[in-house]
Amino acid sequence: MKSAFLDAHKRIAYFIRTLTTRHEREVDHVANIKAGIAAAFAMLLMAQLARYTGQPLLLAPLGATAALLFAQPSSPLAQPLNVMGGYFVGVCVCELSFFLLPSPTIAAAVAVGWTVVIMRGLRVTHPPAGALPILAFGSQIHGVGLFLGGFVGCVTLISMAFVVHRIPPRRVYPLPPRP
Repeated sequence: MKSAFLDAHKRIAYFIRTLTTRHEREVDHVANIKAGIAAAFAMLLMAQLARYTGQPLLLAPLGATAALLFAQPSSPLAQPLNVMGGYFVGVCVCELSFFLLPSPTIAAAVAVGWTVVIMRGLRVTHPPAGALPILAFGSQIHGVGLFLGGFVGCVTLISMAFVVHRIPPRRVYPLPPRP
């Protein structure tokens, strides 16, 4: 009886440690502040571009993209092909789902699922792109507006990442091709 209790206690303790363990490395405070400033500047730039062009360019998923590009530039999910490819897949699947399915709720849910499947299949996974159907569901941004917003946002953020990661403390971005 006592042994079963101890085994259950150990399993619970292990489960709690699993949930509460940090898997990210410690960060350099200067690099951390640089990432935050870059993300804020990127969003201000997107807001100004949106105001100047009259296009919906300040999309919520781009905030998550900025977090990946500036804070986690060595992540495979933050590489240019993943960012561009993920948004392209997300927009295409989103629009096709909203066109083919009668209910916007079902279309958004199906689009998120298929976006994940296709991004993974093409090896261009970029999690913020999975939010595009939810964005489209909750707004009037569709079609060309969604495509342009995603495309201009991706190009702008990737361009900024190229520049920002060459400012000390430097980070390698994008990652070099694998041999």
